[in-house]
Amino acid sequence: RKDSITEFEKYGKTEEVELVTYLLADDKTKNYVVYSKGEKSGTANDEVIYVSKLKKDGNNNLVEEISDENEWVNVQNLLKKIANS
Repeated sequence: RKDSITEFEKYGKTEEVELVTYLLADDKTKNYVVYSKGEKSGTANDEVIYVSKLKKDGNNNLVEEISDENEWVNVQNLLKKIANS
């Protein structure tokens, strides 16, 4: 069985996605979720992976796009730590 979470999209549309992993920023102030929608890309048919900021709103998990370039660099470093461990 694959783990899944519910992603809240724009305009109140929800979508079930496959959870890959959670990330916690080094300063422990931000959480991120890495997930897939089952999409494939490229000649190697690689799975497309998404990373979003995770926020709690009561019992709901809300996702938010990472729009700050410095924050994105920090998230990429967190992903490298996982890949190298």
